[in-house]
Amino acid sequence: MKIGVIGAGWLGGTVGEIWAKAGHEVMFSSRRPEAHVSRAQRLRAWAGTTQEAADFGEVVLIAIPYRALPDLAKALGPILAGKIVLDACNPYTPDPPAFQQAIEAEGVALATARLLPDARLVRAFSAVDATAVEASAENDGEPLGVPISSDDPEALLVAEALVRDAGCEPVAVGGLAAARSFQRGGPGFRAHLSAPALRRRLRLD
Repeated sequence: MKIGVIGAGWLGGTVGEIWAKAGHEVMFSSRRPEAHVSRAQRLRAWAGTTQEAADFGEVVLIAIPYRALPDLAKALGPILAGKIVLDACNPYTPDPPAFQQAIEAEGVALATARLLPDARLVRAFSAVDATAVEASAENDGEPLGVPISSDDPEALLVAEALVRDAGCEPVAVGGLAAARSFQRGGPGFRAHLSAPALRRRLRLD
């Protein structure tokens, strides 16, 4: 698939690199696209602006500080309309405490859906860190369970396949409202368990 990565830092860059090695066409982007040129050349991938990545991808992974998401949604919302968007953004310091609390109270996945109402949204890769994903992709033990949720069944299937292509095992939790179980403070956040163990922790079995 053609995948745009918006926010090619620690998580986005790691997942995007694994996808590129798996044969997907990947464009890495951030506010400083020139920072990703050497990685793109090494992987025979692309580097570009966030708008170029949004245009490029059939699927777009967004992994940026949550405080930047409202402005990005205003700028790129029309481009992302109808596209599968994997939301890996979390509110964190230095996000203002009141902003963090409001987003978490609303439900992070539901807040992103409000910001990007026309995207086919999947909450994915938001509850795991890059080190755990990389270890799983390198076959270091049992595959990492990655919780995902969506209100779009077809988008969820695509996300499940891409989680597997990243060397992990998807754990479908339900609709976007159910993503509270793996946002910060929930039992699935940074659990870094195998898929069967994660299902047990989230009481999905």
